[in-house]
Amino acid sequence: MIPELNLYLERRYFKSTYTIGRLSVEGMDFSDSLEDKDRGLTQDMPTGKIYLQKVYGKTAIPYGRYEIKLTKSPKFSGRDWAKEFDGLIPELINVPGFVSIRIHPGTTCEDTDGCLLPGMNRAVGKVLDSRRAYSDLMKYYLVPAHNAGQKMFITITKR
Repeated sequence: MIPELNLYLERRYFKSTYTIGRLSVEGMDFSDSLEDKDRGLTQDMPTGKIYLQKVYGKTAIPYGRYEIKLTKSPKFSGRDWAKEFDGLIPELINVPGFVSIRIHPGTTCEDTDGCLLPGMNRAVGKVLDSRRAYSDLMKYYLVPAHNAGQKMFITITKR
């Protein structure tokens, strides 16, 4: 059996409009992360309850474990940073109450729409060097795992 690739996102700093976390791959620190506001949602909550607490485009992914697949996105596949990987972009599968949740480059919470942005948190409320972090994540981890037929997962927790 082919082993799986595991990403871990530990949310650490909770602000009124955004959340800063630390992303690791197989237990090794990789980058910081930026998401929308953490509203305390969890993967095991009833979807109806998630919809009551969720603010569209301004809510972080519910805590839990999600499979990641590399898929094409009508919104992002044509962008320069996606073309490097044939338009394939990491998508979190079966996120309750959410659709098309991705890992992609960006700088501020206005860029997230519920997605996860990798980068370095060197400015308040932002991640910098996001395109480099995204490219490294894809090039060194996700694309090789995808090409080898490995399943990929991300587990989201809080500190």
